[in-house]
Amino acid sequence: MTEFHEFMVAILRSGTPLVYVTMAGVIAQRAGVWHLGLEGVMIVGACATILGIVLTGSFAAAIVIACVLCVAASVLLWFVIEKLGANPIIAGLGLTGLGIGGTALAVQALFGSLAAVTAPFGVPRLGAAFGPYGALSIFVLMMPFVVWGMWVLLCRTRFGLRLAAAGEHPLAARSVGTDPARVRLIALAAGGVLCAIGGAELAAGGLTIFAQNMTAGRGFMSFAAVIFGAGHPIAAAFAAMFFSLVGVAGIRLQLLFGASIPHDVLLSLPYLATILGVWISGRMRGGAKAATEASELRDY
Repeated sequence: MTEFHEFMVAILRSGTPLVYVTMAGVIAQRAGVWHLGLEGVMIVGACATILGIVLTGSFAAAIVIACVLCVAASVLLWFVIEKLGANPIIAGLGLTGLGIGGTALAVQALFGSLAAVTAPFGVPRLGAAFGPYGALSIFVLMMPFVVWGMWVLLCRTRFGLRLAAAGEHPLAARSVGTDPARVRLIALAAGGVLCAIGGAELAAGGLTIFAQNMTAGRGFMSFAAVIFGAGHPIAAAFAAMFFSLVGVAGIRLQLLFGASIPHDVLLSLPYLATILGVWISGRMRGGAKAATEASELRDY
């Protein structure tokens, strides 16, 4: 495998989980929910996938378990926001804490320690027919089709119009018979499935291991990609891949200049890129103002 192919494989392997979780953030944002719980739902998906493989011996059963748990977490977020009237930003952060703490508790309860859990196998690979990219998982191959499907769903269907109306103009949506609360429930539940796939790819795509806090802020990167991409699925997906590119470049720079550049500086590059992306988006599109307005509209 040439160095270029190795670089591309690393970008795709690192960026695919971000893209799936970003799509969950996009559909939630269209429904009027700025989803800061992506990190928590993603780590639930990662943990459930590995534990499911270990306990059942079946990847299919594991991904179903992950989807069910992630949808349940998303429905919990919807209930807290819609029925209990909680602020969606605070509720999302609470869900992130619940996901991180809940996965640690699950591993402790099942294995008696917080050590990393290793599965005997992971997500099915593409195989030799794909040449140097055969080591990638099937979720990588599915990723561009999921992004395209999300674009079609949100921008070219009646459901997409109802979703946007529920998020931007809930009063107008009600006037034409659309229940904004139900539309948000559907959006968050669909996002739960996407987070489950993103978590599964992170834990069992290139690796077959679950470790505590292994998402390492990727859910927040995905949230930043939603803002950077202005809520458009294709633009947000490119933003997520850009963050992945920066992260992989940082690893390469460690190999080349690790002796002359502090290790922590290189590791922080994807997070610095995330902050820069949010800042640029805020300057160009008023991202913070848009987020505030969306939160206010949801309360009607």
